[in-house]
Amino acid sequence: MLQRIITFFERYSFGVCTYLGERFNISISKIRLFFIYSSFLAVGFPLIFYFFAGIVLDIRNYIKRVHTRATDM
Repeated sequence: MLQRIITFFERYSFGVCTYLGERFNISISKIRLFFIYSSFLAVGFPLIFYFFAGIVLDIRNYIKRVHTRATDM
């Protein structure tokens, strides 16, 4: 049951923790724990950052896809 929940969140999340982990060469689980603990301390501000970063990453990936399709023609 726990594995299904973890798989669901990893599949449908924005990938912000994965991106930050690969970018700064930090363990993804440590970044996730940072977001969880800091949300308790900062009353949800890190969640706002997480959603904003997710939207920016989605737009960035969309622009890359459109750009590669345009150059393939």
